[in-house]
Amino acid sequence: MGQAAAERLPRRIALFANSDWYLFNFRRSLAEHLRAAGFEVILLSPDGPYGERLREAGFDWRAVPLRRTSLNPFAELAFVLWLARLFRRERPDLVHGFTLKPVVYGAIAARLAGVKARVSSVAGLGFVFINPRPTARALRPLVRLMLQFALAGGRSRLILQNADDVALFERQGLARPQHIRLIAGSGVDLARFTPPARDDRAGPVLMVARLLWDKGVAEFVEAARRLRGEGRNLRFAVAGDADPGNPAAVDAETLAQWKAEGVVDFLGHVEDAPALVRQASMVVLPSYREGLPKSLIEAAACARPLITTDAPGCRGVVTHQADGLLVPVRDAGALADAIARLDDDPALARRLGRAAREKAVREFDEAIVIARTVAVYDELLPP
Repeated sequence: MGQAAAERLPRRIALFANSDWYLFNFRRSLAEHLRAAGFEVILLSPDGPYGERLREAGFDWRAVPLRRTSLNPFAELAFVLWLARLFRRERPDLVHGFTLKPVVYGAIAARLAGVKARVSSVAGLGFVFINPRPTARALRPLVRLMLQFALAGGRSRLILQNADDVALFERQGLARPQHIRLIAGSGVDLARFTPPARDDRAGPVLMVARLLWDKGVAEFVEAARRLRGEGRNLRFAVAGDADPGNPAAVDAETLAQWKAEGVVDFLGHVEDAPALVRQASMVVLPSYREGLPKSLIEAAACARPLITTDAPGCRGVVTHQADGLLVPVRDAGALADAIARLDDDPALARRLGRAAREKAVREFDEAIVIARTVAVYDELLPP
C-alpha cells in the first residue's frame, strides 16, 4: 500500500466475525496488512481459544457476547444495542462484518452508532438459505428484511465471493447492484502453501472441512465405503473440527459410528495445514454451496488435484477437466467415480494439479484479495 493510499484509509477499522477461529485463519493477513500501514485495528468475535493467539500477535481482540445459535429476539436485540454502544465508545471509521450474523448485526449497530462506513462480506448463504429444515425456511423472510436494512445506504458495500451469489443477491433485491463487489475469497498465502518437492501418490484422499452435513461429509464417507468395497488400496481422511455451534453440525452419534467403522480417518484440527495438504494424493470437497472454499484454493496452491461439486463457490475454484473435476451435489457415486478416475490416471492427476497451482497464483494470491478489499475501503472513506 502506497503512502497516498494509506492516507486515504481510516485510522480505526473494526473487523467483526462469528468466531475467533475465523479471524485467525481467514482474516489475520488483512489485519496484519492494515496494522503495518499504520492503522488501528479492532478484532471482534465471540470468546474462544484463538482470541488469545490474536492478542499474542499484538492485536486488539475483544470478546463479544454473540451467541451463534440464539433465536431469542430479545437477546438478539440486546446484543445489537450492546454492540452499538461499543461502536459509539470506540468510534471506528469503518466496520467490516464477516458471515451472516456479524454482517446483519454489525451493520445495524454501526448505523445506530453513526459509523461512517460499513462493509459486509457474505461467504456463502449459510444454514438459513441452504438448509431445507422448517426452521431455516421460516427464518428466510425475516433474514431477507434484516439484510436489506443492513446493506442499505450509500456508504455501504457488500463483498461476495462468487458470481452465483452476486446474481442471487441482485435477483432477491438484497443489495443494490452498484454496491456489490466480487472478491474471490480470502486468498491464500502462496509462500506457505507450495507444491511438494516430490509428488507422492501414496498420500490420502483428503477432505479439509468442518464436520457439517452441508460440507458433504456423508457423501465423502459413502464414497470411501464404495471404493474400499471395490478393493482399492486408498486411504481417506477428513481434517477439521466438529462445530457444535452450527445448526448443520454432524451429530456426535453419527460421528462416533463413522469413527468406529474405520473407513475414514477423522484427524480433527491439524495445525500444520500446508504439510498435511502437500501429503495428499488429491483433495476433495463435496460441499452443497460455498462462498469460495479456502480449503480448495490452499490445495490448488499445493498443486493437488481437486474434486469438488458443481455448486456455487466450488465451481469458482475448479473448471471441470481443466484444473480439477466437478461432480453433482449429493452424489456419492459420482464422487467415488471421480476419485477412482484420478487414482487410475496419475498423468491426469498431475496435469490437473499443475493447472490448479497456476490458477491459484493468477487469481487467489492473498495479496490480490487484500488489495481489492482495501480498494473497497477507499471507496467509502473520504481522502
